[in-house]
Amino acid sequence: MTTLLPLSPDRLYRPCDVERFTFTTTAELDDLTDGIGQMRAIDAAHFGIGMRHAGYNLYVMGQPGSGKRTLIRQLLDHRVDKEAKPADWCYVHNFSQSHKPRAIRLPAGMGARLHADMQQLVTELQATIPAVFEGEEYRQRLSQIDEEYGERQTQAFVAVGDEAGKQGITLLRTPNGFSFAPAKGDEVMSPDDYDKLPPEEKTRFEQAIASLQEQLEKVIRQVHQWRRERIERVRKLNEEVVLFAVGHLIDDLRSNYADHPAVCSYLNEVQQNVVESIDEFRHPKEALSGLAALTGQMPDFSRFRVNLLVGRDGTKGAPVVYEDHPTYQNLLGRVEHVSQLGALVTNFLLIKPGALHQANGGYLLLDAFKLLTQPFSWEGLKRALSTHEIRIESLGQMYSLVSTVSLEPEPIPLDAKVILIGNRLLYYLLAQYDPEFGELFKVAADFEDEVERSADNDLLYARLVATLARRDTLRPFDRDAVARVIEHSARRAEDAEKLSTHMESLADLVREADYWAAQDTRKVVARADVERAIEAQIRRSDRLRERSHEAILRGILHIDTEGERVGQVNGLSVFQLGDFSFAQPSRITANTRLGEGELIDIQREVKLGGSIHSKGVLILSSFLASRYAAEQPLSLAASLVFEQTYGQVEGDSASVAELCALLSSLANVPIRQSLAVTGSVDQFGRVQAIGAVNEKIEGYFDICSKRGLSGQQGVVIPASNVAHLMLRRDVVDAAAAGRFHIYAVETVDEALELLTGIAVGTPDADGTLPEGSLNRRVAQRLAHLAELRRKFAKKAVSSSGGSHEQNEE
Repeated sequence: MTTLLPLSPDRLYRPCDVERFTFTTTAELDDLTDGIGQMRAIDAAHFGIGMRHAGYNLYVMGQPGSGKRTLIRQLLDHRVDKEAKPADWCYVHNFSQSHKPRAIRLPAGMGARLHADMQQLVTELQATIPAVFEGEEYRQRLSQIDEEYGERQTQAFVAVGDEAGKQGITLLRTPNGFSFAPAKGDEVMSPDDYDKLPPEEKTRFEQAIASLQEQLEKVIRQVHQWRRERIERVRKLNEEVVLFAVGHLIDDLRSNYADHPAVCSYLNEVQQNVVESIDEFRHPKEALSGLAALTGQMPDFSRFRVNLLVGRDGTKGAPVVYEDHPTYQNLLGRVEHVSQLGALVTNFLLIKPGALHQANGGYLLLDAFKLLTQPFSWEGLKRALSTHEIRIESLGQMYSLVSTVSLEPEPIPLDAKVILIGNRLLYYLLAQYDPEFGELFKVAADFEDEVERSADNDLLYARLVATLARRDTLRPFDRDAVARVIEHSARRAEDAEKLSTHMESLADLVREADYWAAQDTRKVVARADVERAIEAQIRRSDRLRERSHEAILRGILHIDTEGERVGQVNGLSVFQLGDFSFAQPSRITANTRLGEGELIDIQREVKLGGSIHSKGVLILSSFLASRYAAEQPLSLAASLVFEQTYGQVEGDSASVAELCALLSSLANVPIRQSLAVTGSVDQFGRVQAIGAVNEKIEGYFDICSKRGLSGQQGVVIPASNVAHLMLRRDVVDAAAAGRFHIYAVETVDEALELLTGIAVGTPDADGTLPEGSLNRRVAQRLAHLAELRRKFAKKAVSSSGGSHEQNEE
């Protein structure tokens, strides 16, 4: 029998060597600008950011709180200042198709200038045009035109009247127009006098009146033509006056924007529309009618203004935009509506930019989970990246949900690098189920969850602590405090040779340690402050752990930590509650009896066992059959159960304990209850590593400590988990004093010898097992069960045969 010694205290906890630190406090250290141990991710990020071809957008993945976003922002901040500022984008009124506003691209800063220039132009037009039409010169020229056409009209009618007078006919003006009547001297001939005229005279009058009527109609037609000519001359006069008054204003703008054909074309349209809208400027109050309001013809002349969608004035370098709420409209922009006269109306000034507009020419950071949980956002982003343009569309109109009149703004070309930040699961799901994802996000930056614990990384961690302290205006940390932070990071990584890269928890610890230093009025954070912060974090979360341990200590949950039991062993279960995890012992029992080789996992039968746990039990069955019944039937029925568990049991970390309980029951050998067991086992009996080894050891230690340490208690763990040990100080101290022990085993045989105190035994050259060994007892029990099974089988055959003969008689 091999005597297995407990692990020495120096293997239970790996302290940080403060003697390697040359600083006294972190105030002496420089800031850390790069991530710790993230070179793979940083190289990928540099490549993705620098690659300007289509589709090379970036997906940054890693566990939440690992500092992915902060590091990417730092990389971008070092780069964007050296890049050129992107263009401004404006929307202007489309005078030919008012529902399709035009987009104008201008150099950075010029968009705001055009916006201000057009605002000033509208103000000057509103002031200048009415004043021009009220001026004396305009009145004189208009009066001259009116007099000219009035005189021409008068002369034409006078000529007709004179011709009528020569023929003894009078031209009369009536409310209904003009008419002719025979005259007698200077008076109109009365009907009686007209009746007394001879027929020849009457005929002459009628013929003369008919001729004059034709002449009058020609004059009236001529008057209408003259009126149209007058209106045209007045129109040209108005245009001339307006262009003389304000044309130089638009000409000045055209010269200022001569290098931008789109602006010049727009100004030409503005000038034409100003001329066509003279009456609106002369009588602005008359423009606000119901129809004008509904068609957007507002009295503030908004159509001449400029909607500065994105302005880069005052910015430096390429933009970096993080959209925290990536709805469809927040990403791609929207067209707002206002209520007028009971109807929802809009115009191009109500076009609002989205995050893609703001980040155009730069970088857009998005949280992948938030993006995917917003309806239509993912499809909208993919469409924009695929078409390389930002098209503002109303979801209501797109899906025919509303009938409100809206706009169709001209699309804006897209040239932005999109960086998605999320976890690995989302990345692999998108890569598997969305064929467009791989085409649009060709670069993945995968952040490490942990890094190697080395002297260089310890110093980088110290610089990181210094950076966090300066960023949040905290007290500096002394060397011992930094060492404790590093040790706690190794504990979070569940590996004494690794350090956790979870920046959020590190920052929380640094801030809370500073708080406790402030409570003790210290100017420098000490190790005791870090210890106190760690204990306070646990204290805030361990209510359920205390209730669980209380149930064990009061005997409500039956856990033996002394004595020996056959077919019973202490396993260790871990519970995860948010960011806090704890362990407690679980009583595992096994029963064996005559059967046909079935191994019943009670947890699985009642659907309280997960698939991994079931896998572990099936491995036990395979191990048992291959070792003890390779050449004979396994005449065994066995059942395994976690006693007093009422929730789901998952994982295979109890398979060593279950196998020990099973073999104990078979061999009828008691197991020490002072030892708890954790570990996974393979089909060959080798013990494999498990997770949360520190929590499991401490969970059993807490129960034993509260009951009183006898010096016999301890935990059996896989040897491959020794490198993960970063136990609490009280556990290490108890181990150093010989009051608690941690044993590391490589095979289930070593665990069995520890638990039973009996040698397992190996067969000699003839295959004979040593007398009194555990394997010998198991083999004898299985042989006995096999013999019993054969006897029962013979009885069953004999009984069946006798019955058959009796039936034949």
